[in-house]
Amino acid sequence: METVPAPAGVAAAPLHVAIIMDGNGRWARARGLPRTAGHRQGAEAVRSVVEASPALGVTHLTLFGFSSENWKRPQGEVGDLLGLLRLYLNNEVRNLVKHGVRLRIIGRRDRFSREILDLFEDSENRTRANSGLNLTLALNYGARQEIVDAVRLFAREAVETGLDPESIDEAAFSRRLFTADLPDPDVLIRTSGEQRVSNFLLWQMAYAELVFSPVLWPDFSGRDLALAVEDFRARERRFGGV
Repeated sequence: METVPAPAGVAAAPLHVAIIMDGNGRWARARGLPRTAGHRQGAEAVRSVVEASPALGVTHLTLFGFSSENWKRPQGEVGDLLGLLRLYLNNEVRNLVKHGVRLRIIGRRDRFSREILDLFEDSENRTRANSGLNLTLALNYGARQEIVDAVRLFAREAVETGLDPESIDEAAFSRRLFTADLPDPDVLIRTSGEQRVSNFLLWQMAYAELVFSPVLWPDFSGRDLALAVEDFRARERRFGGV
């Protein structure tokens, strides 16, 4: 397991790091390789970051693996991405168990095959008792849809149970989201130099610090994660105060 020491003389690490893993296609294109090669190398970066996180004090790591908009990509690329997802879950769960990592998968599951859904369930069940890093993969995830789904749930509850609209507060809303049992992210990292949030955890990131790394995701390592965490730690978080 790769170990990356925390920077000396710095306060405690963030609790929850969220990452938009961007740059697989550009990484492959720069090397004259098919996009699938970038995705495969990106899976190696996932392993590096997962292994480096505990040494940095990160307790929760959430990775944007496949957005609800990614279904619009060419059918061949979508098939390759799903194949890589199957390969990752088949091959990595044993390693996650070994290192005490608990895996959660968030996002709508209605578009995945029965085979992949079974892999989701098996992976979550096999790691459920682990008490180390909490790893969350966002798959077929879109934040706006997540928020709309929560509103629909409240509407149904109002009709079926007479839910008082005045009883709806931020805590109640958060409990209707995919991330109900997770703390909000402290920091969002996006790789590849792009500077946008791409419909990811919009509600949850209300007070997250944003770190934009120029490194393409397949080249992103535990050392790059340590640099992003150091950047985050150097900031003063006021949460709207002074």
